[in-house]
Amino acid sequence: MHGPVSESGPSPAVPLATWREWVGLGVLVLPALLIAIDMTVLHLAVPHLSADLKPTSTQLLWIIDIYGFFIAGSLVTMGALGDRIGRRKLLLMGAAAFSATSLVAAFSTSPAMLITARALLGVAAATLMPSTLSLIRNMFHDEKQRGFAIAVWISLMMGGGAAGPILGGIVLQYWWWGAVFLLNVPVMVVLLAVAPFLLPEYRKENPGRLDIASAVLATSAVMALVYGFKHCAIDGPTWDASAALAAGVLIGAAFVRRQQRLADPMINPELFRNAAFRATLATQTLIVLAVAAPFFLSSQYMQLVLGYTPLEAGLGLLPALIAGTAGSMLAPWAASRVRPALVIGGGLLLGAAGLALLTVAPATDGYPVILGGLSLNIVGGHAAITLLTNAILGAAPPERAGEASGLSETTLELANAVGIAVMGSLAAAIYQSTVALSLPIGLPDALAEAGRESLFAAAAAAAETGGPQAAAMLVAARDAFVAGLHAAAGIGAAILGVLAVLAVTVLRHATAKAADAMQH
Repeated sequence: MHGPVSESGPSPAVPLATWREWVGLGVLVLPALLIAIDMTVLHLAVPHLSADLKPTSTQLLWIIDIYGFFIAGSLVTMGALGDRIGRRKLLLMGAAAFSATSLVAAFSTSPAMLITARALLGVAAATLMPSTLSLIRNMFHDEKQRGFAIAVWISLMMGGGAAGPILGGIVLQYWWWGAVFLLNVPVMVVLLAVAPFLLPEYRKENPGRLDIASAVLATSAVMALVYGFKHCAIDGPTWDASAALAAGVLIGAAFVRRQQRLADPMINPELFRNAAFRATLATQTLIVLAVAAPFFLSSQYMQLVLGYTPLEAGLGLLPALIAGTAGSMLAPWAASRVRPALVIGGGLLLGAAGLALLTVAPATDGYPVILGGLSLNIVGGHAAITLLTNAILGAAPPERAGEASGLSETTLELANAVGIAVMGSLAAAIYQSTVALSLPIGLPDALAEAGRESLFAAAAAAAETGGPQAAAMLVAARDAFVAGLHAAAGIGAAILGVLAVLAVTVLRHATAKAADAMQH
């Protein structure tokens, strides 16, 4: 990212988007929003579906988690498939599948049926995500316009997760739990009706056949890694989580070796020989890794420390997400006036300041501090990720945009899982060591054991037992939890600070070719 900045407007050689592309963008962001909403929309519905379907605790965990596992595992394959059969065609196939499986999920009559429907929903969602982003690459040739389009896409993807509990709460006020899935159907019907007229088709000129073995290897590797990291975050390094991580690494290595031998690989190794692509992908991944655990722990803080319901916590996060939307939207505008590397670096410094603010969050009445810290972090992080995503797509050849999109989204999913697992585990270790020294003397064994386990267990035990001893135990547990949040936020702030320095030094050279076109 270097060279003088010109404000003379876009190059006349680059075609500008017309009303058709902008209306098409409105169509493309709808599935992106729904995919993110479906990640969290079940949170409030769990008691209702549990009473109806009576799943075991293991089945309930799979109902919630399997959707995300299959999205992460299928993104690379679906991105490469879209490059071969056509991105619009894959988008339409995914929309039809998403509608059908949403209906199956809504009317499920057993836990196994709902688990299967959620898995198929994940696969369908994975066809939509890289298709939408790679089509944006084909529809918006001017970098400034594409940057704005990507900002809209990212804002809705990021905000959808927080909107899930809010929409779920509204739906559950009036309908049964399955109605949360019916929200998907009319939106997908609209997409199927108008996409053929508004969205262009794009595929490789001479597409090779998708290598099935590569698809199986990629899906298996990512799902094993995500499963292992998520369960390490919840239960620590158990045998099954460790085995999943080891399997993911070995299968991933086999996938890489196979790509090097294929004439038409699913992920072209040439992408990683591009310094711009490597630098931007790595930076984007590290940003998510740094912020994943602090964001996750802040959400828990609002529910377990402040006592908010999931719906109240979602509403409480809305101001931060609105601020994040502003960060995404302003980033392309700012990058047209100063070097994009400076905008990325400034965004990362702002994000680091937000995480630094979280390190002083109190154990009582800390909502203003949490909201302020998350708002700064999300504004800066969204601004940086918007420009980095644009640079990633710009660094990849147009015929490889689907691969680049799928790879980018997969690494973000992995970074989120790794960040929560690693720094979440650190926060849990700090919690347990801190609470062991601060639990009141003379607690009954059951209360002491709950306090030592986790804040969630402590809160449940205190609510069930009541009395001054339980209240004192809960105070100690909240103090210990906040100590873990402080540590995770401090580490995240340090990572973002280092990335900010790299963005205005190393990254500006590594991504010069990808960013030059943004400087119109």
